[in-house]
Amino acid sequence: MRAQAHLSLAAMLVLATVGCMPAAAQDYDFFYLVLQWPGSYCDTKQSCCYPRSGKPAADFGIQRMWPSRDDGTYPQNCNPDSKFDPSKVSDLLSSLRTNWPSLACPSEDGLQVWAREWEQHGTCAQNLFNEHGYFQAALHLRDQLRVLDALASAGISPDGGYYTLSAIRDAIREGTGFEPFVACNRDESGNSQLYHLYFCVDAAASGIVECPISPNARPCGNRIEFPAF
Repeated sequence: MRAQAHLSLAAMLVLATVGCMPAAAQDYDFFYLVLQWPGSYCDTKQSCCYPRSGKPAADFGIQRMWPSRDDGTYPQNCNPDSKFDPSKVSDLLSSLRTNWPSLACPSEDGLQVWAREWEQHGTCAQNLFNEHGYFQAALHLRDQLRVLDALASAGISPDGGYYTLSAIRDAIREGTGFEPFVACNRDESGNSQLYHLYFCVDAAASGIVECPISPNARPCGNRIEFPAF
């Protein structure tokens, strides 16, 4: 009985650190954390627009984080009454602009992107955290990975050069401890370029884990461009 009480108290403390006590049953098994290379987003026929705050840093930013299930399905739009409120993440706005920027056109300040991600995906994990906790967790997990440093340590740089898929995977696994699913898009000339990196996060959003399944994303060939930004 004492052990159970101790575990329950520990669980309460963990939940408090990420935002709130449980409000709904869990309907997912893990999270996908997707990082995006901005140079590849911009190096397409549709191009891109820098956010109103200016050109983002040449680093992997967050594209999204969403709860998913082991069978490949995922919940969406779980609480229509829980609308994104910028005032609840006021202390995170600077970090969000830097690490979760919008590159869509026309230029915007990021609020539309963050609102969509919270309302479509974050609300499906309100058993775990509130709005602030959702964004704080994503930012923390992204900072832990340091993907660009991992690639640089293996001599892989965003200089417009070409690298093999295995070299990219090996470098990230060596530097982060985990191998992501690597997704590509195409530049204006049709070349495959490094675009998204899918990492998986445990159901408590406490750390990166090996992915139980592969995402439904565009795979890469073996010759991948890493464009400058």
